Amino acid sequence: MIRLGEGGLMDNLRNDMAQILFEEDEIQARVHELGAQITKDYADKNLLVVGILKGAIVFLADLLRSIDLKLRLDFMAVSSYGDAVESSGVVRILKDLEQSLEGKDVLIVEDIVDSGLTLKYLVQNLSSRRPNSLRVCTFLSKPARRVTDVQVDYVGFEIPDQFVVGYGLDYAERYRNLPYIGVLKQELIEG
Repeated sequence: MIRLGEGGLMDNLRNDMAQILFEEDEIQARVHELGAQITKDYADKNLLVVGILKGAIVFLADLLRSIDLKLRLDFMAVSSYGDAVESSGVVRILKDLEQSLEGKDVLIVEDIVDSGLTLKYLVQNLSSRRPNSLRVCTFLSKPARRVTDVQVDYVGFEIPDQFVVGYGLDYAERYRNLPYIGVLKQELIEG
């Protein structure tokens, strides 16, 4: 197996990081814990997992393989960032769900909950579609940035108020392919 870390294929991208917050092994261990908890909590439910594109895709793929249940999967794409590093607060649905939520136990899977504005919009929108239940799983939570109260039921990691990339999270559509979570150097954001 080829390791994508120090001394591996992604060293040149590691140089763009001011700091590494979570390495690949730590991430995988936490994802497996979340999958086991979700398996237990939804054992007798009609689970529909809703992945939020694009950022959640890497986390979602690993999480799905850690959930030992028959489940359904659908996707939404929303935008509130564009190429910016902060949410505009205006949420646009770019791709809606292909199936009804009525009568299903819905689990929204997000990459990061920052201000909470996007998630609040999603929860309100999906709640109006009459699911049996609606919960949220996020890979990262940044509570210092919250401007609205949102309920997050499953959290991979809480992080400080720093701009992070990797494991699906991007800056201007780059760095999603990193197997770790890193803090991008400030000069790369400003440049």
